[in-house]
Amino acid sequence: MIEIYGHGGDVETAAARYGLHAADFLDYSANINPLGPPAEVKEALMQGWKEIIRYPDPGHRGLKRRLSDKLQLGEEHILVGNGAAECMALLLQALRPETVGTIEPGFSEYRTLAIQFGAKVDSVYGRKDKHYRAEISDIVGLMERVQVLFIGQPNNPNGVQYSLSDLEVIAKKAEQTKTKLVVDEAFIDFIPERSRQSLAPSLGKYPEVIIIRSMTKFYAIPGLRLGFAIASPEIIRAMTKKQVTWSVNGLALLAGEACLQAQPSYEQDTLSLIAMERTRLMDGLSEYGFTVCPGEANYLLVESLAPWTAGTLQEAMGRKGILIRSCAMYPGLNQHAFRIAIKSTEHNLHLLETLGQIMEGQR
Repeated sequence: MIEIYGHGGDVETAAARYGLHAADFLDYSANINPLGPPAEVKEALMQGWKEIIRYPDPGHRGLKRRLSDKLQLGEEHILVGNGAAECMALLLQALRPETVGTIEPGFSEYRTLAIQFGAKVDSVYGRKDKHYRAEISDIVGLMERVQVLFIGQPNNPNGVQYSLSDLEVIAKKAEQTKTKLVVDEAFIDFIPERSRQSLAPSLGKYPEVIIIRSMTKFYAIPGLRLGFAIASPEIIRAMTKKQVTWSVNGLALLAGEACLQAQPSYEQDTLSLIAMERTRLMDGLSEYGFTVCPGEANYLLVESLAPWTAGTLQEAMGRKGILIRSCAMYPGLNQHAFRIAIKSTEHNLHLLETLGQIMEGQR
């Protein structure tokens, strides 16, 4: 296992384990836009690098203005963070819950942060026959026992959404139980707008809801760390009081503003590529006999065939310079579960070819 820090994308650990250079890996363990950053981001960083001699704006005002325009929300509803993970941490610091709910399998940081900040974690589990969605009745029951509930939309690692009607049921229950409902929409930009199931447009109706989004995945800037939260002004003020001054660096703020000025073709090209390549990977993996969860995001949850486990397959692929994300440690999944990102046509064909060679070698 190479996920010693609990996440994918750790090419340094992989390099040490497999005897290759970090830059030589084809990294399918991190879910980043295969098109790379928009041209506007590259231009902004080239023009703005001289600004590193100045402190970044501690109020994040330029980026907040652009987010306000995009989201059609007042700036008092927005907090900019050093990645979505910081937004989650700030929320837990602000609320100081004694109990936090998670839906498993789910993003490991929900549980990790909750424990880090002294909360007990209570969980319900998704059903395999529902592509690892949990029963709404189980989620509603969980909300009666916890003060904060995290839900991925789409969820990581399976990439599926809950319907808008289900989210509304959960949000109404949150109002009754006074449970803070944290909806993690880090990957929702990879889903066409017509298919997104989001409470964001009706946030004013649900004061207990906090939506967290990432800018690092869709705009391919994970090295800069950038995310934001939208919620009631009261919650945003409480989170802001816990934020370390200058936690978001100046280059990240510049990049964020540039992302929101990207040409419409960037989003269109990304969505077209992801849709086409998702189908290619699902079909190719199915032909090899793998079980593939029909996710909607830019990654796929896959179950390997015996005698392969996620660990042994990760080892074989890693030695050939391809990293996959073992999901064997996710609560609710088994030793055969792994996740792969969706990349370019060239890279996806190489992934499938390499998988075929490994499986043929086993036979």
